Amino acid sequence: MSSKLMSASKVFKCVKSLPARGLSGASSRVSGALKGRSCLTLKDFSPQEVKRLLWVSADLKHRIKHEQQGKSIAMIFEKRSTRTRMSTETGFALLGGHPCFLTSQDIHLGVNESSTDTARVLSGLCDIVLARVYSHSTLQQLDQEASIPIINGLSDLYHPIQILADFLTLQERYGSLSGLTVSWIGDGNNVLHSFMMTAAKLGVHLRIATPKGYEPDESVIQEAQRLSEEHGTQLVLTSDPMEAAHGSNVLVTDTWVSMGQEEEKKKRLQDFRGYQITMQTGRVAKPDWSFLHCLPRKMEEVDDEVFYSSRSLVFPEAENRKWTIMGLVVSLLTDYAPQTPMPKF
Repeated sequence: MSSKLMSASKVFKCVKSLPARGLSGASSRVSGALKGRSCLTLKDFSPQEVKRLLWVSADLKHRIKHEQQGKSIAMIFEKRSTRTRMSTETGFALLGGHPCFLTSQDIHLGVNESSTDTARVLSGLCDIVLARVYSHSTLQQLDQEASIPIINGLSDLYHPIQILADFLTLQERYGSLSGLTVSWIGDGNNVLHSFMMTAAKLGVHLRIATPKGYEPDESVIQEAQRLSEEHGTQLVLTSDPMEAAHGSNVLVTDTWVSMGQEEEKKKRLQDFRGYQITMQTGRVAKPDWSFLHCLPRKMEEVDDEVFYSSRSLVFPEAENRKWTIMGLVVSLLTDYAPQTPMPKF
């Protein structure tokens, strides 16, 4: 096969026949089979497996985006999920797959049809499911009953596809992830939980500031502490935003009021006073500090001076949702071998 990029419409069909071009001895160390696996949380993936997912995503981005192959279509939907919807549909289309969008108006998960029945029906109609749900237990039930891989598009406990995008963005910015310090300043939510399940595996130190009463889930904290000890990284938990930001490479925040928490908005805004990320916050960080936010963003979380500055990586971060969801899907469905050398993590 020519070294030139194949037609995007043939990626799924031809991926098995791709030669392992440009791969060094590192390829054998990260060639652990992911095909057939599910992705409910990056907690279940080893450091080498997370690195491979990022590697595959970056390779697909280079081969497809820069060769200008493939066409995508955007579709309108009712549930708010701009990045998850667009990244999955356009990415899957670029790979030659057919995305089918099911809203709460199309499928009544656990209402008119049980999650068990839905999982078994979809297993016979498609090859993989991405589910954006309220309760993580719904994902677990789907995964238990399905015979195909299930991807967590967001749940109340984890948001793994966001973290893959974040780390690909940081890999592109800094050239290497190992040794970086990421500071989370905000709510102890699903995005933070996924950072905590992944950072140490990539050699990344994590400093977390949450208001009292908004700490991460205790079981997630315990697992993150174990991972930090195993991989020799630092994990700091505090209620002081400036303490968390001290010596950091990356400042990260997220919404303080998630979907379903609207009634708590007034109290939350009061409890999170002093947590807005500004250039003043960055003064205690390292000179090369950058900023991440998974979007959508509110002014109280980060001011315009930071959000629209050259330090802000939010828009490359949003784009990388597409490339990492593609990398994840390809890895879970095929034995794809990247053609570019594995980067230094």
